[in-house]
Amino acid sequence: MDARLNYRTSRTAKKVMGHFMALGKVLKESALPAETQELVALRVSQINGCAVCVDMHAKEAAAAGESALRMNMVAVWREATVFTEAERAALALAEQGTRIADGADGVSDEVWANAAKHFDEEQLTSLVISVSFMNTVNRLNVITQQPAGDYQVGQLH
Repeated sequence: MDARLNYRTSRTAKKVMGHFMALGKVLKESALPAETQELVALRVSQINGCAVCVDMHAKEAAAAGESALRMNMVAVWREATVFTEAERAALALAEQGTRIADGADGVSDEVWANAAKHFDEEQLTSLVISVSFMNTVNRLNVITQQPAGDYQVGQLH
């Protein structure tokens, strides 16, 4: 499968992607737990059907010590018993933040309050920006049909 656009050869894409990578680095170094970041990135990417990002975040999470069981259960996290209450709150916020068009009110007050119960303001800020960031990157990759499967751990960090 060939991508519709090559982000490595476009001057505009190189500039924009440089900023995206810098943002990704800031988020990776944020106060939001790394495990939560990867679980959220994986779930948002699953919802959006972004194979490149599912590939990347599954491999990064595994390299960071995440279990195969937990990664496999992300898609069905509501019924899974392997996530903490904080992770469940983050996944709920990530899903509602990704599926804005599916709900008239966007992220519900209940989901927000539950996330705020588990994360301080700095972590919540990182969580919201991470969800938004992943949705943007997912769309860039899905629209241009970026192929997946070749990602190497640490390749973009």
